[in-house]
Amino acid sequence: MIRIFKTHSIKLLVLTLLFAVSIVFSLNSEFPKQQLLQHLGTLVVASILFFDLKARRLSLGAFFGVSCFILLHIIGAKWIYSFVPYQNFFNAFGFDLHELFGLDSTRNHYDRFVHFSFGVFMFPFVYEVYRYRVQKVMLSLLLAWLTIQTFSLLYEVFEWMLTLFISGEGATDYNGQQGDIWDAQKDMALAMLGSTLMTIVYFYKVSLKKKK
Repeated sequence: MIRIFKTHSIKLLVLTLLFAVSIVFSLNSEFPKQQLLQHLGTLVVASILFFDLKARRLSLGAFFGVSCFILLHIIGAKWIYSFVPYQNFFNAFGFDLHELFGLDSTRNHYDRFVHFSFGVFMFPFVYEVYRYRVQKVMLSLLLAWLTIQTFSLLYEVFEWMLTLFISGEGATDYNGQQGDIWDAQKDMALAMLGSTLMTIVYFYKVSLKKKK
C-alpha cells in the first residue's frame, strides 16, 4: 500500500512539472497560433497520464516514457519544430551535432528525433495496455509494434488533411516538412525504428526472465 502511494505521488509530481513546463514554454512564443494548434496533441497524449492517475495501471517506466514524449513535444511546439535551437545548445558544449552524425546542416532535425522518440517512449505504454488485456507476451509485443506504426501513419494522414483546411504557410509551419518531399515516409520510418528497437529490448528482457 505504501509503495502504491509513493508511485502515485511520483506520477502526480511528474504531471505537475509537465504542466508547469508547458506554461513556461508557452510564454513569449514567436508562433502563438501555431503553438496553440500544436498543443492539441499535447492534451491528447497528456490525457493518458490523467487517466492513469485514477486507474493506477501503468508502471513508472511507462508513465515516464509518455511524460518524456510530452516534454519533447512541448519543446517542439514552442518553436513549431522547424526552428528548435538545439544546435545552439550543443554548441555551448563545444561540438557540432550535425557534423558528429553527418546530418544536413541546412535542415532542423528536431522533428526527426521526436518521431524516433515516439517509437521509443510510447512503446512501453502501448505494450502494457495490451499486456493487461491479452496477457500473452509475444502477442502484446507484436500488437504494440503494429499500433505504433498505425498511429505514426494516422498522424501523417492528419498532417496532410490539415493542409486542406488551413493556409499553405500555416500548414507548412505545422508539418515541419522543410521542403523534403519524403518527409512523411522518413518520419514513419524513424518511428518504426524506435519501436523496433524497443521490441527487441522487451523481447530480450522476457527471454532473460524465462531463463531464471
